[in-house]
Amino acid sequence: MHHFPLSGAALLLAAALIPAADAQTTWVKTSTQGVTAVQLDRATDLGPVNGDQAITVRVGLPMQNKAALEAYVKSVNDPSNPMYGQSLTPAQFVATYGATPAQVSAVTNYLKSAGFTNIVAEPNHLLVSADGTVAQANAAFHTTIESFNQYGAEVHGNLTAAEVPQSLAGDVSAVLGLNTIGQMRPTLVTRTQVATPQYAVSYSPQDFWKIYGATGLPPAANATIAIMAEGNLTQVLKDLRTAEAAFKLPQVAYTVVPVGIASADTSGADEWDLDTQYSTGMAGSVKHLYIYDTTSLTDSDLALEISRWATQDVAKAGSASLGECEIFPFLDGSMLVDDESFLEAAAQGQTFFASTGDTGSFCPVGVGTNGVPAGVPLANYPAASAYVVGVGGTTLLAASGDAYDQEVAWYAGGGGISQFEYCPYWQSAAGVVSCENNSKGLPDVSMDADPYSGANVYVDGAVVIVGGTSLSSPLALGTWARMISSNTKLGFAAPHLYGLYNGAVHPGAYPKGGFHDIIAGANGLYSALPGWDYTTGLGTFWINEMYADIK
Repeated sequence: MHHFPLSGAALLLAAALIPAADAQTTWVKTSTQGVTAVQLDRATDLGPVNGDQAITVRVGLPMQNKAALEAYVKSVNDPSNPMYGQSLTPAQFVATYGATPAQVSAVTNYLKSAGFTNIVAEPNHLLVSADGTVAQANAAFHTTIESFNQYGAEVHGNLTAAEVPQSLAGDVSAVLGLNTIGQMRPTLVTRTQVATPQYAVSYSPQDFWKIYGATGLPPAANATIAIMAEGNLTQVLKDLRTAEAAFKLPQVAYTVVPVGIASADTSGADEWDLDTQYSTGMAGSVKHLYIYDTTSLTDSDLALEISRWATQDVAKAGSASLGECEIFPFLDGSMLVDDESFLEAAAQGQTFFASTGDTGSFCPVGVGTNGVPAGVPLANYPAASAYVVGVGGTTLLAASGDAYDQEVAWYAGGGGISQFEYCPYWQSAAGVVSCENNSKGLPDVSMDADPYSGANVYVDGAVVIVGGTSLSSPLALGTWARMISSNTKLGFAAPHLYGLYNGAVHPGAYPKGGFHDIIAGANGLYSALPGWDYTTGLGTFWINEMYADIK
């Protein structure tokens, strides 16, 4: 066994281990790159994975007419455009923007010829899943899959870029499942994980209603929302009912949507408790809660989960209190796959919220770093995606009677400049500084995240006080649910939120128009400033103002 990074000799050995192919085969690279030293921090090489080991691969297919779809999203979210308020159906999306039936057939036929079984193409024609062995994956994608021990867990990764035959050039964008090194983690922080400050408060859903100005507004009784989860949710569902009874909230109708092979894992249960209780709690009520439940938090399994949320189009808003350093999904190709799903969702009038992370102006490297502003100066994904609303964090200080008093940027709340995602048009129009380099700036919006001004969450039937941007994202989801419940023309949230900031409602009078402007605090490299900034974005929701002003 040896420690990475790979030496030149090791790379030559890896090349020698790549299965022999027909001498006439010409291979072309996909966006799934070979593992790098960045991915293999503190990893020990355990050698090639046994060829008989089972593996599930997910092949990403390229979207058609992407520029036209982005123009469509802009048109249907512009109140001055005759197309305002329209949205695509999933069937309309696949007919014009999904990969062609010929491309899907070419990919499925190739996987079948390579020995894969259980080959399933997603209805949007952007992802094909298949089961096989590691030996079959090595041969089909002209690479070698190596095993590693990293942070006490066994993971695997492809040593060289995933490739496909020249005949599939243009049909395959990425190959997921070859690499399990990149995994998203919950952005949840408890009080025991951070230093004790001079204050300690916690809030219920009704407290947040009062503080953020939702009292007097109707609950989101017409809205359908979704949470991304993983593992066994039995106790999570029990805890949801316990919380509803304790908070005197109506029981919401829910559906658990299985995605992939069922898992018995319960390690993320406290995260899913927080997500379900405070998305529906902040909303007051919802028409239906969908909980998408996947096998693991690998990039491959989450890509299928996100794709399924977009393809089914039953929940008009969703949230993932998950994230990872954006370089990992960039390298393994899942960023390209997920971004297509997020764009599809936006065109269908759906909004995805995601936590910006709990390591300040950095993204986490390693495990157990939540609540510590340290790491590498990159953004968290999927919050960094152009068609995702990234939600940062604040420290919330309420006056007596739960009236809004003040907030400061939470010192560990995520924010900064994406190195891989472009600046969307709504940020450019708002003059976000990162757009000067065509980069997305984070966060878009923020809500309470400090565990010392956190939420009372029922975990295993008892109250635990929890924070992190794991809290702020479902709070934002619940807030947006109130907006779309009464205003059915609202589609993808980001253009509407930045439209308020642009002064379309109250010219020159920001923070009027639905936001509390946070002007104190810092998250490492950045400080809170008047207007949009890299600590809290547009600010936190001022719900009654937003409800009155948003178009």
